[in-house]
Amino acid sequence: MLGASTTEHGSDCIHNLARGFKTAAPRNKTSNSVTNFALTKEDKTTMKKILQLVVLSVLPFTLQADDDNGFGLAGVLSNKNSEDLPEATLSAGMPLLDEKTLTLQSGKYYEWEITADGSQELALAGADFLRAIWIDEIVIEGIEIRPLGVDSLEFDEAGTVEISFLAIKPGTYSFGVPGIESQTLEITIK
Repeated sequence: MLGASTTEHGSDCIHNLARGFKTAAPRNKTSNSVTNFALTKEDKTTMKKILQLVVLSVLPFTLQADDDNGFGLAGVLSNKNSEDLPEATLSAGMPLLDEKTLTLQSGKYYEWEITADGSQELALAGADFLRAIWIDEIVIEGIEIRPLGVDSLEFDEAGTVEISFLAIKPGTYSFGVPGIESQTLEITIK
């Protein structure tokens, strides 16, 4: 009973809505739907005006979303706000990067590849740095990990990890192989 009355009332609603316009054809009694629905030129003009008002009322919100800092609708995760960092290489006795320092901008999204050559089992630690960033994902051999927090990364064999993150908390942090100064970076977030 509910199904039958819902269908009947649904088509009655459509028919009543159509009656609001000047020329609506009668319902087809056998199929319980509106057929041969025709609008006058005045009705079409009214519908166009309604559609224009809807479009114009939504348009400022889409433009405003792209206006703040030029990031676009994706905000701080947009391509305009992202940067690839130089690839770091983890190898026994070798520095991670040619430079000992790395400067990041707070609020900017970064992607950083770190490759271990497998010459030795090595870890990268820097809990303070890893807590000063929001890690979007860590990708290891095509597997995406979305962690809540990370203290360190350890490479038991050769491989590459890609870390995508948003720099947040300004400060100067250490990140590298624990206890080996030559393999530790000083990372500054401004």
